[in-house]
Amino acid sequence: MTRPRSDRTEDPTAPAATFRPYDDRALTLGEGPLWHPERGQLFWFDIMRKRLLTRTAEGPAAWTFETHVSAAGWVDRDRLLVASATDLRLFDLATGTSTPLCPLEADNPATRSNDGRADPWGGFWIGTMGLDAQPGAGAVWRWWRGELRRLFAPVTISNAIAFPPGGGFATFADTAARTVWRVALDPETGWPAAGPEVFLDLAAEGLNPDGAVFDAAGRLWLAEWGAARVSAYDEAGRRVARVTAPTAHVSCPAFGGPGLGTLFATTATQGLSAAERAAQPQAGMTFSATGPGIGPGLAEHRVILP
Repeated sequence: MTRPRSDRTEDPTAPAATFRPYDDRALTLGEGPLWHPERGQLFWFDIMRKRLLTRTAEGPAAWTFETHVSAAGWVDRDRLLVASATDLRLFDLATGTSTPLCPLEADNPATRSNDGRADPWGGFWIGTMGLDAQPGAGAVWRWWRGELRRLFAPVTISNAIAFPPGGGFATFADTAARTVWRVALDPETGWPAAGPEVFLDLAAEGLNPDGAVFDAAGRLWLAEWGAARVSAYDEAGRRVARVTAPTAHVSCPAFGGPGLGTLFATTATQGLSAAERAAQPQAGMTFSATGPGIGPGLAEHRVILP
């Protein structure tokens, strides 16, 4: 459903918090934060530098790939499904090696993967987009039981793939259209059971929906690129909370930490002018926030291999 702008005006008494740095490595385009529930560890990507990053008790760590990588789901303690510009692959954290699972627009050198997330059925949704955000170049795909199927196209900048508690529907966005859609899912298979309907139309507010994640109460926590924040929306599409960041381009949130009560978020230096970069010295860092009104989140679903 589409909500008029006044319905989304935030209550001045709504919970608000501020992000603090979690990892100070400046990313060109941070994306895909994933809290691994078995390892108790956050993983995230720097798309343009083709890197997967993490932190352990020993300090920061990273792996570099031969192509752009952007999102992941956990398979077991030591393996991730990683989405790249050309395929979905199985990545071994212990050895740093990859095994291809299936091609992803491998015949189209003008696109890459972007936002993605595992679903409650053990599948994996992944969006694509043009390398230069060409209009309509991308799509939203789902991989399940070894089958990759295109769900929605054309899409310019795919984002906000998320699943609420209970798994009755999915959300996805086209940042260029400033719209988040909601689509009902078949309870047995997880495939779309109807066409998408508009959940958030943010055009009137000039907001750019980026990555998103649901919490245990069914609120959608949405990164708003260019607005220096992550906002929480209830089931009726009302903005009910926000977490502000010290940099404009917040790209994707994830819940993790003890009790899934920490909200993490990636950011980017991409798209900032030299003057903006100088004024935002923490741009590109990865952030975290805790406090009243934040979470708890939902454990990330496991990707089930066929």
